[in-house]
Amino acid sequence: MTARRVVFIGAAGEMCKIAIERFAKADGDWHLVLCDIRPELVHPLAKRLPAGRTTVRQLDLYNPTALREVIDGAALVVLGAGPYIRTSEPVITACLEARVPYLDFDDDVESTQHALSLEDKAKEAGIPIYVGCGASPGMSNVLAADAASELDTVENIDLGWLVGDERPNVGRAVLQHLMHIAAGDCLTWRHGGPVVHESYVETVTMSMGGGVGDILLYETAHPEPVTLPRKYPTAQRIRCVGGLDPAPFNGLARGLALAIEHGRLTTDEAVDYIIEVLNNRFFGNTRALKAMLGGMIAQVRRGESSAGTLIRFLVLSALRRRYAWRGGLVARVTGTRDGRPAVAVRRTSVSGPHTYLVASMGTLTGTACAAFMVLALDEAGKRAGAFSPEDWADPEAFYTALERVGTPRSEIVESVR
Repeated sequence: MTARRVVFIGAAGEMCKIAIERFAKADGDWHLVLCDIRPELVHPLAKRLPAGRTTVRQLDLYNPTALREVIDGAALVVLGAGPYIRTSEPVITACLEARVPYLDFDDDVESTQHALSLEDKAKEAGIPIYVGCGASPGMSNVLAADAASELDTVENIDLGWLVGDERPNVGRAVLQHLMHIAAGDCLTWRHGGPVVHESYVETVTMSMGGGVGDILLYETAHPEPVTLPRKYPTAQRIRCVGGLDPAPFNGLARGLALAIEHGRLTTDEAVDYIIEVLNNRFFGNTRALKAMLGGMIAQVRRGESSAGTLIRFLVLSALRRRYAWRGGLVARVTGTRDGRPAVAVRRTSVSGPHTYLVASMGTLTGTACAAFMVLALDEAGKRAGAFSPEDWADPEAFYTALERVGTPRSEIVESVR
């Protein structure tokens, strides 16, 4: 089989579909093999791509024989199927055995740690394992490294993400990840070392671009505070904070995640209920409804949102009204420059449905993934091992790669001091 093949696993996922479409805009004559457990969902995408450059395959990634047959001889395998705590291990194992480069946009801590622990095996196989190549983690790591490059010393790194109102188009894997990070242990970096916090408890207000302004975000269990200390080991604090817009969605997520943690709901029940809510149906599961309202009311009592904001959200939801989408990424780094305290910020500059890069969570993650793919293929054969984005993706090269997959330069990044 030709090495001019790029294999996508989980090609029917919303983020993966965008990564495929936007990677196809870059120069190059790669043949794209689009694999999914339900290939019928991929055929409409294949028809939009350049004729003769795609093959659609049915694939169960948990079938080792079928997986190995599909990836054998590929130039790159891109895993877009989540949740990664279940999907990444079998695909990485197959790539190591086949000696085929691997890339994903994994946003789970446990699977990221496992992938990075395979450093020696990847070197032995002579391939790179690129993890966390999406928005957060991914582009957020690059923004942090870019901001840190302005400073002589790095003391604190705060990375923020915000996702807007995407009703009803949110996949199950995304919601499973949200339930995973909205309660429970949050491995982070504080006082110069790893510590465990409770996820979605600590808050910080960050100033975001794209018309968002100052917004309250929650510390979340994300990979960036696990990977970035390897590059900045003397930093005192590295944390990832995130949130959903409008604000009551955060109370919804927290309430349901706590119900899972305390055994009152299963993850599947919570995800099923969120899908109902995203379709403006609130009253199917009374236990889930109670957990959701409890999370929202607790959010108001803590002063993280107002009663008026909650009432407006519930009324508009009952009327089947959506909020204007807004979101993006921000990295704020503090330290010293020329012996004096200094701050450097990088953030996405625009957001909303009219934009290319930050029109949705899917466009931001998929476009960033496509850019990382361009870089990985440009540098094929140059490295072996296990890498997170800050280990290998030069910021300027990454921004150029975003342009190559169609992003206007004015949308990519803005600097703030």
